[in-house]
Amino acid sequence: MTKVLIIGAGAREHILAKTFFKSPQVDQVFVTPGNEGMIEERIKIVPINIDDLKGMVDFAKKENIDLTFVGSEEPLVLGIVDEFKKAGLKIFGPNKTAAQLEGSKSFAKSILKEANVPTAAFSIVRSLSEARRALVKHDFPVVFKLDGLAAGKGVSVISSCKQAEDYIVNLYKNNSNTKLLIEEFMQGPEFSLFSLVGKNNTVVHTPIAQDHKRRFDGDKGPNTGGIGAYSPVAQISFAIIEKVIKSIVEPVLKVMQDKGNPFTGVLYTGLMLTKSGPKVIEFNVRFGDPEAQVVLPQLKGDFYQMIIDLMDGRKPLIEWQKKEIYLAVVIAAPGYPDNVDKGFSVPLLDDLPSDLQIDYAAVKKDGHNLISSGGRVADCRSCKKIQLAQKDVYSYLDRSNLQLAYRHDIANQLAKFERDNQ
Repeated sequence: MTKVLIIGAGAREHILAKTFFKSPQVDQVFVTPGNEGMIEERIKIVPINIDDLKGMVDFAKKENIDLTFVGSEEPLVLGIVDEFKKAGLKIFGPNKTAAQLEGSKSFAKSILKEANVPTAAFSIVRSLSEARRALVKHDFPVVFKLDGLAAGKGVSVISSCKQAEDYIVNLYKNNSNTKLLIEEFMQGPEFSLFSLVGKNNTVVHTPIAQDHKRRFDGDKGPNTGGIGAYSPVAQISFAIIEKVIKSIVEPVLKVMQDKGNPFTGVLYTGLMLTKSGPKVIEFNVRFGDPEAQVVLPQLKGDFYQMIIDLMDGRKPLIEWQKKEIYLAVVIAAPGYPDNVDKGFSVPLLDDLPSDLQIDYAAVKKDGHNLISSGGRVADCRSCKKIQLAQKDVYSYLDRSNLQLAYRHDIANQLAKFERDNQ
């Protein structure tokens, strides 16, 4: 009996569990801490806190887990991979040092500089006076990024001197030693590439995805952890993707290897296609959410075997679908990301039309029903030509009269591109 453990709690971990279940080799999937919406999918959730590394190691030993896959960034940055390997347990993800590619934006910038990879011009500051001096070198708008983990919400676009002054005064009044990145504001379409990296830099690259970070239609409002996504991204050419792999991903992996700390796991490269070519916005060290929900269903093959092959340094034989568009629309608390009320009714899997899927994130059981317990509650997903996928998802959500909120324009860029190129 092959057992898989997934670490994390949200919709990303839900789709990971479903993807592992497609493997004929996998008999049981555990998710820790998981959420109660996953139970409907024959997945066992295990109530271990996301930062309880010892608890996870002990559970994996007790259950004789064959493979652990880390979905969430926090345990990676805390060193979960190091602890599992010390215990002789098989786990897919970067060690604590390599996880700094996400855990420390200044570390990531240093790697980009060493690898000679294009990215936004930046300054790193650690005090109010340093921030004021650095701002003189930058044109507005600028981008402020908190150095550490911020659940996708540590980025602010600053449009004026007054807004910048208010931000940094408030920041350093409450956090006198905070490390802040001040970056050039870049323009162009964004997209994400996920590279699954195994032993000796054996790599599988997934189809690219486009995430929607801003809360409201038309890319307005505050940044979120991700409010919708689609994949593939037809308006980004294959030549551009190849350029990203050759001039960005491979040099970064080589630098990490040359420094004696090779990267293994999922490298998320967040990119912007500027007028001068693709540039790196950020790195993450795990699948994105909701990008995982539109990328993983495209795999035609055995995900478990693919990970085992990568970990053993073998190039997996896999294929990705090329015909349909996968669209995921996130359903969130009405006040997300600033104010998160709970207790709203959530659509049930059994109530969905047969051509829609749902992945649960912040939900709890309430008798036979599910209610919301956090900000991003679930995502509703379709797989068709883009106009049909949008119609199916939005028709269902609109007629459901949900008290939860969602954007109404996810993948409009792709729909416009396809209309313009018919």
